[in-house]
Amino acid sequence: MKRCPSCNRTYADLSLNFCLEDGTPLVADAPAADPNVTLRYPPARDTSEPPPTELYNADSPIVNQVRAVPPPPSWTPAQPQQPKKSNAVWWILGGVLVVGIAGVGLIVVLVVLASIGAQMETSGTSNSNNRTLTSNSNLENSNSANVSNSNSSNTSTSTENSISDDFSEPKWGAGNYRFGDIWYADDEYHMRSKKETYLVMYAPSDAYQTEDATVKVTARSVDGTVPSAGFGLIVHGQQIRNKGLQDYALLIYPADEPYYEIITHRDGNQVALVPRTPSSVIRSGTNPNQLEVRINGSTLSFYINGQYLTRITDSANFRSGLAGFYTSDTVEVAFDDLEITRE
Repeated sequence: MKRCPSCNRTYADLSLNFCLEDGTPLVADAPAADPNVTLRYPPARDTSEPPPTELYNADSPIVNQVRAVPPPPSWTPAQPQQPKKSNAVWWILGGVLVVGIAGVGLIVVLVVLASIGAQMETSGTSNSNNRTLTSNSNLENSNSANVSNSNSSNTSTSTENSISDDFSEPKWGAGNYRFGDIWYADDEYHMRSKKETYLVMYAPSDAYQTEDATVKVTARSVDGTVPSAGFGLIVHGQQIRNKGLQDYALLIYPADEPYYEIITHRDGNQVALVPRTPSSVIRSGTNPNQLEVRINGSTLSFYINGQYLTRITDSANFRSGLAGFYTSDTVEVAFDDLEITRE
């Protein structure tokens, strides 16, 4: 039996020389004394001769049995981190490229918008009745027809404060246009638009200015059919370069249940200022209706057959412009007896 003097653990295997727990050299553990065992004494030593001398072999290795412990990992000094190359130059070049591309795209968009604006200068668009309507005012021709006859007694009479035109002789623009037809017949001014479009014609000269004036005209549907976007009288009409039409208009729908509408053209776009409103003062069918706008500064008051309808404020500050006429779709309408008076 062997024993570890450090932890007192005992081992029956006599071939072990070191403690398996802590590696301490083992010592022989004396067996417990048995009182019944007869002790045998060794023979007496002969002291007449000295004991034999033991030789020490210095070359014999000393074996020390211990638990295997893995060696510590080898330490390698950390290498200094190399500074990363800056990517700022590439970011700057990329930003310049993106800005350049965006600039080219913006220029393309501006060119397209300019082209669209140029087209709308001669053809306005309307969102009335949730339909797309296109107009050709043909203003390039409105000032070329018999302007020298503006004071002719057969066609119109003009004073400093008033002008009247019975359309007995051609004076306004007439012809077959891309968006409709305009002609004189039976001492009336006739207009007919193309399908799903509207047609606008302004007066031929500044004698028809509507600033601070009362403007009246008689209008009728020739066959009693009602245009889908109505027809009527325009005041403060102007065509501004790169902006298109701008004006105010009183439109009527002389159906079995008639109604009226107040619209404006602003930068070529048609917008309803007073939505379609029923009115019993409007005569239906082919019966003529007298449309009237009384203008006092920025206030515009609207009448039909001498009966007051409503008023609006000239919020766009048009203030001046020409009288004119409006119609839509393929319905033939006729205008007569235009009067512009100023107090």
